[in-house]
Amino acid sequence: MTGAVAQIWRHPIKSHGREALKNVALVAGQTMAWDRAWAVAHSQSKIDGTDWAPCVNFSRGAKTPSLMAISATLDDARRILTLTHPDRPILRFSPETEAAAFLVWVAPLMPADRAASTRLVRVPDRGMTDTDFPSISLLNLASNAALSQRIGTEMSPNRWRANIWLKGMEPWQEFELIGKTLQLGAAQLTVRERIVRCMATTANPETGHRDADTLGALQAGWNHQDFGIYAEVTKSGAISVNDIVEVMP
Repeated sequence: MTGAVAQIWRHPIKSHGREALKNVALVAGQTMAWDRAWAVAHSQSKIDGTDWAPCVNFSRGAKTPSLMAISATLDDARRILTLTHPDRPILRFSPETEAAAFLVWVAPLMPADRAASTRLVRVPDRGMTDTDFPSISLLNLASNAALSQRIGTEMSPNRWRANIWLKGMEPWQEFELIGKTLQLGAAQLTVRERIVRCMATTANPETGHRDADTLGALQAGWNHQDFGIYAEVTKSGAISVNDIVEVMP
């Protein structure tokens, strides 16, 4: 199987914005640089902020669909993050020193019946992915097209919060890659497992409103609610949009 890298994305604050990249350097055993570098703990969270924790401890799109409409731009060198949302003013701030400004900005997007966002947390040396291992998510544009056809309207890839979108594959061919090692640009990734999806994907990433039964369509069409695969970087290297993707022998 061969394909190519179609898009590269990172999400500096977990569930709070996405940013497109043209290239990125992947490091063995690590998440993508600055992907889910911060996460937003809520008032019922039990974490101490020193280690990885499950997603139930954080404010996220599955419970708050309005968060899905946030876009982000991170100045890596200065660690200044710019967030935009159709219902909020532009916010530029340092997640490390100006977390209070972020909490004020995001508060109007949070439902009154949900636990309030209370603090930004960052775990040394890894992003706060949904997996307990440092993962990179790989998704297939052809699978998104197949799901769009079943639902009857085009599904934005941004619903799925991917790191890497692949092109040039058949729908659902990505599931055949479990246990295999892929060469992407100069990097190698070993595919670990399928991604089980949640309610976040039902929200429109332009508006933050739920408007598509993605989970029901997956279940009805393919008897599962999986979309995409998780992989682990096993060889460091840079990747770029349009790089060839090949299965290692």
